[in-house]
Amino acid sequence: MSSHVNHGIEQQPRRVFLGLAGLGLIAASTSAVAAGAKAKTKDVSNDASVMQVALALEHEGIAAYRIAGSSGLLKPGTLRIAQVFRGHHEQHRDSLASLIAKTGGKPVQPLSDDQYVEALNLGALKTEGDVVALATRLEQGAASAYVGQVAALRDPKLAQLFSNLAADEAVHWTTLNNAQGLEIRSRAYLFG
Repeated sequence: MSSHVNHGIEQQPRRVFLGLAGLGLIAASTSAVAAGAKAKTKDVSNDASVMQVALALEHEGIAAYRIAGSSGLLKPGTLRIAQVFRGHHEQHRDSLASLIAKTGGKPVQPLSDDQYVEALNLGALKTEGDVVALATRLEQGAASAYVGQVAALRDPKLAQLFSNLAADEAVHWTTLNNAQGLEIRSRAYLFG
């Protein structure tokens, strides 16, 4: 797979997600000036928007693991880890969907498998190494996206959830990075 193609495809949802962080900071500043219920409504709306994008990313992760897992490219041990990580993403999805529903929103629905295959260029995966490399990049992007959103969230409990989500994604990235025999970068702040 061409790194140029993959970078553009897999980073697009994360760019949208990270872009919402900037919008969230602007919204947070604006709502700090506003008073009473109006500010509270704006905060809830911002947090709900951030959660919707996060939910879309979780749908993407679930699909990537499910589709790659059924490709026949993964050895049994790698498949087991992929299934565990998919289970984590399903739990993330359920938490986010529940919170969105509690705010009165309708949780974003997943795309079709064909759309994920095209968007993530999954048809280009030919080896287990290709699958693990893609999963590593997706997990790093997800961890960075969640870290970037914590400051934009107005609800402290939601910020805690996003911190937990980021930690899970960082564990996934570390496991996959290690499985490829790649070194951990020497600079700090690996995500964000």
